[in-house]
Amino acid sequence: MPLSLLIFVLALLPLPLMVWQSSQGPDPGKALVLLSGLWAIRLLIITLALTPIKRWLGFIAVLRYRRMMGLYVWFYASLHLVTVLTYLLGWSWAVFLEEFSERPYMALGITAWLLLLPLGLTSNRWMMKKLGRRWKRLHRLVYVIAILACGHFIWLIRSDYAEALVYALLMLVLLLSRLPARTRSLLISE
Repeated sequence: MPLSLLIFVLALLPLPLMVWQSSQGPDPGKALVLLSGLWAIRLLIITLALTPIKRWLGFIAVLRYRRMMGLYVWFYASLHLVTVLTYLLGWSWAVFLEEFSERPYMALGITAWLLLLPLGLTSNRWMMKKLGRRWKRLHRLVYVIAILACGHFIWLIRSDYAEALVYALLMLVLLLSRLPARTRSLLISE
């Protein structure tokens, strides 16, 4: 089995796992919302980790899978949005506006998804070719998306912050690793 097919299958495995896990609890819809969001963040961390893995370990081949992993982030983030709209908001504009005004973390999540949308739509060879250098600049939005996703997750938690803080710390390390060495040393020494 080629590695790309294996990665494709592995990235899809959370889907049946999410469905099974959500069916085990009292509120399957709420569980699907939580699990789809968690998998979007987990895959975002994996996607962001590919460049440092290449740099630190010399595994150049991992970059070949970065775009596929990014598309899975978009898939699970979109699934998260759809499950929120379906199970928490009932596709009601009035409920959405009420929830949005009471839960400002929704703004971070929606903004992250809206920024992810052009990345997903331009992650094909035709758009890469058409956008040229602008494609890379556009895809740097992933760093903003990572910050927004972490903020969304941390802000919505009411009691146990441990998992969210681990994800935020991983994102911070991955984002700092992209800064030039001189800038990194200035930030860390202060």
